[in-house]
Amino acid sequence: MAKIQRVIGVDPGLSITGFGILDYKGGQIRTVAFGTIKPPAKESLPNRLEYLNSHMTELLEKFEPHALAIEDTFFSQNVKSALLLGQARGVLILAAASKGIPSIDYAPRKVKQSVVGNGAADKKQVQYMVQQILKMKEPPKPLDVSDALAIGLCHINQNKYL
Repeated sequence: MAKIQRVIGVDPGLSITGFGILDYKGGQIRTVAFGTIKPPAKESLPNRLEYLNSHMTELLEKFEPHALAIEDTFFSQNVKSALLLGQARGVLILAAASKGIPSIDYAPRKVKQSVVGNGAADKKQVQYMVQQILKMKEPPKPLDVSDALAIGLCHINQNKYL
């Protein structure tokens, strides 16, 4: 008898980090929780990173996922924003590591391919497919949340043997 696996999908960001927690067992997927973490914009970078860390740690303690699936940084024209995103990702991955939870990176194209069937899909297409797959009454909002749920779904699709 397969036991329930729980994954937290994370769309990292310094302004808004989306998260989605999914349970899966033998082909059945259930949405447990989703939302955003929004560090105060006026705070210093170290305080915003600490905010991300403490809130992610709370989520990990409350929901006890078996894995953290996180979007890999994509190549950006803006080096500064890419570095900030990298710092946010590092803090989120560290929060999971400190709880003994493995982190798995997924490239944005792989997530879109896995959920929509097209690696070049736009965020609205991803949002629509997440709503359909998870049988949600409303589209998950904001887009950071639908992206996070898509990352969780991608992880499940990549690990169907579990």
